[in-house]
Amino acid sequence: MPFDVEAIRSQFPILSRPLPDGRPLIYLDNAATAQKPRRVIDKLVEVLEQYNANVHRGIHTLGSRVTEELENSRERLQRFIGATAPEEVIFTSGTTASINLVAQAWGRKFIKPGDELLLNEMEHHANLVPWQQLAQERGATLKFIPLTADGRLDMERLDGVLTAKTKLVAVTAMSNVLGTINPIGELAERAHAKGAVILVDGAQIVPQRPIDVHNPVIDFLAFSGHKMFGPTGVGVLWGRKELLQEMDPFLAGGNMIRRVWKTHSDFGDAPAKFEAGTAPIAEAIALGAAVDFIESIGWEAFHTHEQALMTRAWNQLREIPGLKIFGPGLKHRGAILSFTADGMHANDLAEILDQQGVAVRPGHHCTMPLHDWLQVPATARASFTIYNTVGEVDALCAAVQKARKIFRLE
Repeated sequence: MPFDVEAIRSQFPILSRPLPDGRPLIYLDNAATAQKPRRVIDKLVEVLEQYNANVHRGIHTLGSRVTEELENSRERLQRFIGATAPEEVIFTSGTTASINLVAQAWGRKFIKPGDELLLNEMEHHANLVPWQQLAQERGATLKFIPLTADGRLDMERLDGVLTAKTKLVAVTAMSNVLGTINPIGELAERAHAKGAVILVDGAQIVPQRPIDVHNPVIDFLAFSGHKMFGPTGVGVLWGRKELLQEMDPFLAGGNMIRRVWKTHSDFGDAPAKFEAGTAPIAEAIALGAAVDFIESIGWEAFHTHEQALMTRAWNQLREIPGLKIFGPGLKHRGAILSFTADGMHANDLAEILDQQGVAVRPGHHCTMPLHDWLQVPATARASFTIYNTVGEVDALCAAVQKARKIFRLE
């Protein structure tokens, strides 16, 4: 069956709403957050209207229903990422919270003075700052995998930084700026050979590629709901069961305990041990609906469509004088293009594009070390997904050309 992008777009109410000035919305900021399909919105409303209650331990009708729905969503996510058991799926507020949970609950227990944590300069601050703090607290050393000139991990130089002292490799599966798709399989194999644990930031890759946490075998996976067409304020940490069992709780309070006495407590098992307090209940349930949306389309359609958009944007933008795209070629990247235009700050470029209805994101994208490495203060980023069209790619390129005319660069 031919791919029908208009049928996909019809499932997203916001895409049919014009902007305040009457222009149609051309939304190319999907790496920051994706729009929500009707089924996700409806699921949120359903929870709040029909069975709003707190989860677990409630035996009344609403409490039982909402708990069942939450655990059903957990099982959907388990299957979605190929996890062994739903107990390995922990609901958090997002990728940042998931990584911080590992840094605190695993890192503070197992990282010792002299240990090494291996990162790289393309990481989002969420997968950098927690490890900086942990290293300072525990007396560990940060090391960095060098990057190639085109913005990929230099795997030929990995042996120089991955050593017997390495206890953790923390890496993004896909750069939120360069679009680089990293070789997680090789990294995981080589990290495990040194006895190290590998944590994968999946925030950008989970909405674009199928994930199986056992192929390649990794140890932790963090991702956010709002980037995969789900609600904001909810995310997932997946961890291998044996690691989760060894970890101490990060937050203490209700639901994460088995028994509390006046002077001490026994903690529950995962996932409850890491879900203290009231979860983002409606959001976590609606995240299951986002999984349903993705699976209803299929990964082959996602990949084919996004690559077609990327190829068109890549070819057109590269023809614009003074415009520079950062990162590797199409073979090694996902659906993200970050660029600069000579004579324009990224903020000015994005503002002019916005005046034409084209939504992109300017700035350092929470990757200051990467932009230091690129030797630019900011980039403009266009990111594509399943509901974007060829016409929107053309509109982006035309808007960039118009910006150059406004700045009298041609």
